[in-house]
Amino acid sequence: MKIGFLGIGDMGLPMARRIAGAGCELIVWNRDRAKAERLAADGAHIAATPADVAGEADLIGLCLSSHIAVGEIAFGPSGLFTHDRPRVQAIADFSTGSAEAAQDFNKRAAAHGVDWVDAPVSGGVPAATRGRLVIFAGGDQAAIERLGPLLKPLALRVTRMGDSGSGQATKICNQSMVAANMLVMAETIAMARRAGIDVARLPDALAGGFADSAPFQIFGPRMAKHEFAPRLGAIAHMAKDAGLAGDLATRLDAETPILRKAQEIYARIVEDGVPGPEDDLSALIRLYEDKTT
Repeated sequence: MKIGFLGIGDMGLPMARRIAGAGCELIVWNRDRAKAERLAADGAHIAATPADVAGEADLIGLCLSSHIAVGEIAFGPSGLFTHDRPRVQAIADFSTGSAEAAQDFNKRAAAHGVDWVDAPVSGGVPAATRGRLVIFAGGDQAAIERLGPLLKPLALRVTRMGDSGSGQATKICNQSMVAANMLVMAETIAMARRAGIDVARLPDALAGGFADSAPFQIFGPRMAKHEFAPRLGAIAHMAKDAGLAGDLATRLDAETPILRKAQEIYARIVEDGVPGPEDDLSALIRLYEDKTT
């Protein structure tokens, strides 16, 4: 079994390392080749183009910045489906994008005899590193099972949410809650500091209570200490996801006032550059505190 992985970013790197550590033969590609070369020590072969990955791998995972990037890498020049004799049987798209795009990718891949499953993930870099991601899968059950050797080293749980596109719709709902939660965490920690609370104690104090969450245990201590590195997730990516959630709400004519406010705040960050859109999500605390070091 040969497995390909494209997109060696904050999440893709630990995910690819999990696959290599499971004993699979790994072929990787990234736009910035230097990032892919970090996996050479793990025994990965570095491919020159996405098409080369499709020609070598039985199963492929994608972890890219958006469905636009996925479309380019899969179907654009030198893309996965430009190989004249592709070996790939099934593709799991771990990226976060629109449900409509996922459905389109599924149809286009099927025309080439390849299964396409939208399989966005949640849990962040810590879960990716430990192989404890939760995966929302959209597509045929048989295709999801076929992707087992790729999914097993990565996932605590894989849940089939329905047909193609349903995985992405689920992830967008997930990100609607996370986007708002991150902002509430930042503003509350800032308020607590003003109240004279030792905010470094908040994660332990709130653990197990109704205000607790996995993001709070990961990002709360970083916000409290103003420790923004290493990056576990870029603000710009959350802004993109909040936009996807807003688009979905518009199409469904859903009432989402809290999401709309969060979307507005993230859009302003990207426009103003404060904090930096490429900064870690923990830097959201800078919206509410003057201290930046």
